[in-house]
Amino acid sequence: MAWVGLSRARYWQADKGLIPTEEGQQLAREADEWALALDPNLPQAHAQMGRIKRQLDLDWAGAEASVQRAIALEPGNSEYVRSAAFTAAMLGRFDEALKLAHRADDLDPLNAENWENLGETRFWAGQIEESVADFKKALELSPDVWLGWNKLAQIHLIQGRPRDALREIDRAQWAALRIRMHAMAYHALGREKESDAALRELIEKLHSSAAFSIATVYAFRNQRDEAFQWLDRAYAQHDTGLITTKVEPLLSNLHGDPRYAVFLKKLNLPV
Repeated sequence: MAWVGLSRARYWQADKGLIPTEEGQQLAREADEWALALDPNLPQAHAQMGRIKRQLDLDWAGAEASVQRAIALEPGNSEYVRSAAFTAAMLGRFDEALKLAHRADDLDPLNAENWENLGETRFWAGQIEESVADFKKALELSPDVWLGWNKLAQIHLIQGRPRDALREIDRAQWAALRIRMHAMAYHALGREKESDAALRELIEKLHSSAAFSIATVYAFRNQRDEAFQWLDRAYAQHDTGLITTKVEPLLSNLHGDPRYAVFLKKLNLPV
């Protein structure tokens, strides 16, 4: 279990830019492989390997197999079911994803991350109002659940309510999310100088760890060439945000561009 914990810690450090991305991801993989070598039937290790295969290797079939192995070993664990729901959603299988997300909530109804996952799944599936209720439930259970305020702000932005988006995003705890939302909300308000300033800050501070976030800003501003340039940088940097490319509404301006389908194939995602 200690090796699994070390793997998750290294993965988180790499994902947040606290240590070099490639180094941290490799350390995460090695730690989890050692956990599986010590105990091939450790469900936590299989769940973590599913995360690594999905988000680092873009091996969707392998990720699903690992998570299903974890569920078979510990069927009552909502985290594993939640992970299966997330993978199904990334592949656009929303009916399956919603069933799994509801199952995770049933298994552990006081788990804020389960409600957050249900909210995200509904958001990606286009069930916007229902997703708002889920995010609010997650925040009620845990006010610092890490995506809650950001997702509410994003919903306001997509609904054409950028002022409300700005109000919500100031409560988000991650700087990258706040700066990104400022760049988009100011653009939606026609305050281009402020949008440009926020985007410059995002690039200056987080160019090596948040390339996907930068790409979403350019896409929202309908600057397609720049958006694809940053998507390519995100791919080179092994940015884990890339796995949401197929379902991320902030990239909707790219959908009609032939480069978008090519990029989905690069990520082993269905077109």
